[in-house]
Amino acid sequence: MPVKGNQFRSNSFRDEERPRGSGRERLVKEKAESLPKFTFNNGRVVKILGLFFLVLSLYFMVAFCSYLFTWEEDQSYVLDVNGGWSNLFKTSEELAKSGVQTPVVENWLGKFGALLSHQFIYEWFGVASFIFIAILFIIGYRLLFKVHVVSISKALGYSFFLLIFISLTLAFFHSFTSDYPHFLEGEFGFWTNRLLQAQIGNAGIAGLLGFAALTVLIIAYNIDFKIPAREKKTMLEVPAVPDEIELEDEIKSEPVEFPLNNRRREKTLAEEKFAEGSESTTLKQERIVPPVETTFSAVDEAVVPRTVPLETAAAAVALNVPKFVPADSDAIKPHEPKPEPELTIERTAEEKTAKDLVEQFGQYDPKLDLSSYVYPHLDLLENHRSNKISVSTEELEANKNKIVETLNNYNIEIDKIKATIGPTVTLYEIIPAPGVRISKIKNLEDDIALSLAALGIRIIAPMPGKGTIGIEVPNQQPEMVAMRSVMATEKFQNTHMDLPIALGKTISNEVYIADLAKMPHLLVAGATGQGKSVGINAILVSLLYKLHPSQLKFVLVDPKKVELTLFKKIERHFLAKLPGEEDAIITDTKKVINTLNSLCIEMDQRYDLLKNGHVRNLKEYNQKFINRRLNPEEGHRFLPFIVLIVDEFADLMMTAGKEIETPIARLAQLARAVGIHLVIATQRPSVNIITGTIKANFPARLAFRVLSKIDSRTILDSGGADQLIGRGDMLLSTGSDLIRLQCAFVDTPEVERISDFIGEQRGYSSAWLLPEYVDENGEGGSVKDFDPNDRDPLFEDAARLIVLHQQGSTSLIQRKLKLGYNRAGRIIDQLEAAGVVGPFEGSKAREVLLPDDYALEQFLDNLNNE
Repeated sequence: MPVKGNQFRSNSFRDEERPRGSGRERLVKEKAESLPKFTFNNGRVVKILGLFFLVLSLYFMVAFCSYLFTWEEDQSYVLDVNGGWSNLFKTSEELAKSGVQTPVVENWLGKFGALLSHQFIYEWFGVASFIFIAILFIIGYRLLFKVHVVSISKALGYSFFLLIFISLTLAFFHSFTSDYPHFLEGEFGFWTNRLLQAQIGNAGIAGLLGFAALTVLIIAYNIDFKIPAREKKTMLEVPAVPDEIELEDEIKSEPVEFPLNNRRREKTLAEEKFAEGSESTTLKQERIVPPVETTFSAVDEAVVPRTVPLETAAAAVALNVPKFVPADSDAIKPHEPKPEPELTIERTAEEKTAKDLVEQFGQYDPKLDLSSYVYPHLDLLENHRSNKISVSTEELEANKNKIVETLNNYNIEIDKIKATIGPTVTLYEIIPAPGVRISKIKNLEDDIALSLAALGIRIIAPMPGKGTIGIEVPNQQPEMVAMRSVMATEKFQNTHMDLPIALGKTISNEVYIADLAKMPHLLVAGATGQGKSVGINAILVSLLYKLHPSQLKFVLVDPKKVELTLFKKIERHFLAKLPGEEDAIITDTKKVINTLNSLCIEMDQRYDLLKNGHVRNLKEYNQKFINRRLNPEEGHRFLPFIVLIVDEFADLMMTAGKEIETPIARLAQLARAVGIHLVIATQRPSVNIITGTIKANFPARLAFRVLSKIDSRTILDSGGADQLIGRGDMLLSTGSDLIRLQCAFVDTPEVERISDFIGEQRGYSSAWLLPEYVDENGEGGSVKDFDPNDRDPLFEDAARLIVLHQQGSTSLIQRKLKLGYNRAGRIIDQLEAAGVVGPFEGSKAREVLLPDDYALEQFLDNLNNE
């Protein structure tokens, strides 16, 4: 029987008492253990090698620099004719006999330094040998300090090229002035140049050097050789856009499988192999004979005995059928086929008119009004970090061992485990042994988090569609996902979605792009500072990069007044607002109510247009309008998508409540087909904010980190959002699936550059206007018409009373003038329309717009003169 995990590993009562040695033996043992162990695994050898390479690079630098000043004095000592390297161990007398005139060496590092520098500089590569100093320094610095300066493989490759290229280039130019080797190019460069001169000549060498230099520049920097296009004179300055944007490759994470020493697994594999072998020996493919179909004549029917096989019967039938031969073969003429009538499709008058218009004017182009519009380019975004995931093998192995050990402590055996590395989280998929209950592993969530000492452990038991159990463990060094790295992929650039939004990367490092038109609405929630505003900016930037201003309009609601102000510069391109409003970004609660109701009016009008156009959705309607099958004189027009974005929904619900919830629920229920989509964000995911009516119409929900499981269930209807690690880590629920993503990061300067790029271009005359809304109380989005002749007789008395008290209240007019509520309300409405008091502000009194009696009298005189 295998040893149970909860049994003691050793029994202290059964241990025999070991004889204790003398004090001297213990002292010797302690001293022996205190000495450092010099092994290759503890890193000391690597540090010593790094220090050696650094000292060696310093030695080379001093020797080479000294050679540039002392090479003439040391020439007789280092020449091979006089002994060369053999002079290193000779005495002065022996050097004099061999022909060395001055046995004293002038090099700063003595004989060895003179011989070493002469070997590298004169006999090999010339002054290009200084590159060896950089190579030795990079290797030593990397080994000693464990700091990644540059890639060693790249450094070696470029250094090898520069050694040969510099030596040969200097030899090529020096050959025009001298016929002897020099320390500038070295003997390698000199003789290589002589060889190439004999083969291809000086012109060939110059071409070869130029080709080699340009080739390396292309490999290193990917330089362009495009001839600049001839500039056309235009009246409007268009921001410069790079000709070609280099797309980045999408690097997906492949699962890493870990071998496990499991006897049960080996036994199961052996049984499976034996079963496969036995099946291959016993099972044989049976031949299936297809049935023979025969047709019998009613007159000449062949009688076949029952004992004859089927094939014989078929042959007998074929033999017994008499063959009919006509008497006069000319009497039978081949049947001539009649010509088929041509099929003509008659078109209706509307289709003929539309076809004629398309042939005459072409299809309707909604982009024609802003035909010079230039889409934002990727250089406006920053690549904050590299696209490579930095998770070491040691970290993977350590986490795997801790997970397996923790499960073994609770008698849970595993057949297989594999890891999938993501930007911030690594997914460990385990296959438990047969007979292990999933609930046991699910209940160990806190124990696994304790053993790994990590925050945000999440267990998915089981994983949908895989038959495994997933354990998500945060990486020690999470990688930031830049917005540029997501948008520069081919998946985003070549997408055919209607409203593509680049949300970030999945746990397998795969770019995730969703279609807002298919969602069709998105609910975003999370605690403060967990990345909601960055997520909203990522959605906005994604849509700005892919759609033309004629195809998309934003309705931005920002109760915090500071989050969406960066998009104010694109008002004339992408924003929509109520008639008569100055600011397109809505911050006032009363204006939010009017805007939402105005969107409901726009939705109803669009449904009427779809009904008259005999289509079901916005895409079919616009396609029909582009093909000129809808008459603009009948009210038809091209309909852009409208995306409503609310940055802080909780503040609106607290101040307005049902007045906000009702139009939001109505838009969420009906606006999908007419191209109106909602993105609502809140940092307070409680039940009184995200009500059941709202949740029922928002199937797509995006949850950043929250503080409690109750909030997670409020957003996602399941747990998990409370176990995220923050900083853009999020869960996307699209109905049945729950996907963990790392949100793409877009910084404030990047958003500002994109807004400036779009705002500097030519736009429409104003923002896109929504329908005017007037509520039941007569208060709408614009000032009502006021007729001075139809005012109340007590209008002037009420105006003087309000200016005197500086309080615009209906109850004040009731009390002071002794009027009923209806008449006092009408007078207040007239005062508002005339410009004496401001609009209704809930429980607060109206603002008085005239400061004193003198201003009021002037106002009344002007009003009476009109």
